[in-house]
Amino acid sequence: VSWDGKAGAVVARREVRIGAILLQAKPLSGNVRERVQQVVCEAIVKDGPSMLSFSDEVQHMQRRIAFVATRHPELELPAVDTQAICEGAREWGPFFVGKAATVAELKKIDLREVVWSRLTYQQQQTVERLAPTHVVVPTGSRIRLDYRIGTAAPVLRVRLQECFGMVDPPQADGQPVLMELLSPGFKPVQLTTDLHSFWQTAYFDVRKELRRRYPKHSW
Repeated sequence: VSWDGKAGAVVARREVRIGAILLQAKPLSGNVRERVQQVVCEAIVKDGPSMLSFSDEVQHMQRRIAFVATRHPELELPAVDTQAICEGAREWGPFFVGKAATVAELKKIDLREVVWSRLTYQQQQTVERLAPTHVVVPTGSRIRLDYRIGTAAPVLRVRLQECFGMVDPPQADGQPVLMELLSPGFKPVQLTTDLHSFWQTAYFDVRKELRRRYPKHSW
């Protein structure tokens, strides 16, 4: 039972050999599921990134956890970057691999569940509290917070008009998020972490330009 990298699948067969000379090969019968899972897990450790689906949603979760881990080392959150997830396949694989024996089947694994399972329940609750996934703005829209590598605060990309009535920016881990205010055409018009000051000062200049470009909208 072995992993065939070129075929992207587990190969399970019974072989008759004389030294290195293959005389006969036929599919291996019997229950070899445990062995197949072991081989798949070992392959993930070696070539994981190409065998699994690290979607945008998975990466968003990874960045959320990393945001909290960086700011709160006392929480001892586990590493959940791509390399760490692949290297930990021997631990989580038996619970998530199931009957998957090909790359196509492995890419169907929901890695969000894998990543989230690396945290204890208490750690999960803390991440949910300190690093929310979305923010509800005054219009009722539920906007995703974008946790970006290298930025001190997550970014909220939202149309300026949807923030009318919002005095202060939302917070993540007790600090204001960076608000990327957009035009009705979703073009950036302002970056700020001090929304209160923006309404009192810069907004009047921004409003003049937006009135010119979008005269049918109420400013």
